[in-house]
Amino acid sequence: MIIKSDLDRCRAKLQTMVGKRVRLTSNGGRKRLIIHEGTVENCYPNVFTVKCKRASDSKYEIISYSYVDVLTRAVRIAIPVEAAEEVAG
Repeated sequence: MIIKSDLDRCRAKLQTMVGKRVRLTSNGGRKRLIIHEGTVENCYPNVFTVKCKRASDSKYEIISYSYVDVLTRAVRIAIPVEAAEEVAG
């Protein structure tokens, strides 16, 4: 069961990641994974947004995810290796 304090902690953690690069992995059904890499743009009361570059062209798209999806592990968040090296270096 997800309680309000869990949502608040998840939101607070993601607010510290605003402006940082992340990799989001979600289930697309039929053994298919959807992977987006981008920058955390904003955190709202129920969702957060990530600005991702499209693979087909050089335009950007903004994708929103809910905190509940993160807590139930329907969406997994990781920091890409390149971004982690930038922070450490």
